[in-house]
Amino acid sequence: MTEETPGFEEKPDVPSGATSDDAEPKAASSEEAAPAGDANESAGLVAQLDQVRTALGERTADLQRLQAEYQNYRRRVERDRVAVKEIAVANLLTELLPVLDDIGRAREHGELVGGFKSVAESLETVAAKMGLQQFGKEGEPFDPTIHEALMHSYAPDVTETTCVAILQPGYRIGERTIRPARVAVAEPQPGAQTVKADEESEAGDEKDNGPEEG
Repeated sequence: MTEETPGFEEKPDVPSGATSDDAEPKAASSEEAAPAGDANESAGLVAQLDQVRTALGERTADLQRLQAEYQNYRRRVERDRVAVKEIAVANLLTELLPVLDDIGRAREHGELVGGFKSVAESLETVAAKMGLQQFGKEGEPFDPTIHEALMHSYAPDVTETTCVAILQPGYRIGERTIRPARVAVAEPQPGAQTVKADEESEAGDEKDNGPEEG
């Protein structure tokens, strides 16, 4: 039996011809492989970042589209709400037109007095605040878009079709006519325009053929 000498450890066998310097190239090669692994990892992170950016862009576009659709929806709802309100007001005021006609006739006959006068004026004020406007005056040209001719005649003192009497006033709300003015119209007397044109022509000839100065 051999005795082990205390304090000494056995060293691994080193192949003949091999020195400690032979291990250094192996360490160097492992260090050179590390940057290649870092480059691959960086490329993967860049690819992931591109994907995240693409997804973020798509979500942002979706959000903007939804926001635009919501704004259009709000405008459409507001427009419909205003239209419904205008129709409701127009329907209510249309039902009140016969009452306003009665008030107008009572005023023309001098019967709008006392408490009835106060009530009538209050009703007219409320209708005006709701946007009701009365139109139609004697002497204005006839317009078939806002006038309804119930009577027709000829007159020598008009040069175009003219409203000579307002049988029922017209009413509008803003630009919307809820009842045309019912009128009596008069047209120029047949042949009056021809006679007038002839008279003007003769007057012009007399002026041109006047006495010449010597």
